[in-house]
Amino acid sequence: MGPAASLFGQDYPPGLLYREDFLTPAEETALLDSIAGITFGAFEMRGVVARRRVAYFGQSYDRTEARPFPDFLLSLRRKIGTWTGIEAPAFAMCLINEYPPGAPIGWHRDAPQHDVVSGVSLLSACRMKFRPYLSPALGGGKNVRRPATHEIALERRSAYFMKGESRNAYEHHIPPVTDSRYSVTFRTLR
Repeated sequence: MGPAASLFGQDYPPGLLYREDFLTPAEETALLDSIAGITFGAFEMRGVVARRRVAYFGQSYDRTEARPFPDFLLSLRRKIGTWTGIEAPAFAMCLINEYPPGAPIGWHRDAPQHDVVSGVSLLSACRMKFRPYLSPALGGGKNVRRPATHEIALERRSAYFMKGESRNAYEHHIPPVTDSRYSVTFRTLR
């Protein structure tokens, strides 16, 4: 069995919740129609421009104000809040990622100023891999090869929620995607 399987189904890191069919096909279509009107920008990390493009709403990573939440994101934020038991306004930041075929997202932990993370997968599925976070001071880092310990399929229209260990003690990444997809990710502030 691979890292994603166990005798009882998916093998999630502690603190990760996952729900298939979080959105109906009609809800996904409406979201994609709204997303089609958004202006995306390049994402640059440490001087390298990623293959994915991004749009920020609410607050950005550097705690500056980004564009205000449009109505379609407020509705999705309410639905996420109902599912997670967190009041919707606590999700102060939203990031929409646009992944063309072949685009990955490298191993990372979300920025420390964000507490819990919840995301929705649109248009196509992908794999999300997890491994325990190891500080560069303790021998971890970008160039250290370590295998994933958990792997899940993020199906189209599904949602995930990371808190506790899955958020703080693990890092995650998405290997290059086969088909175009979007992710809508909400974060709370610490």
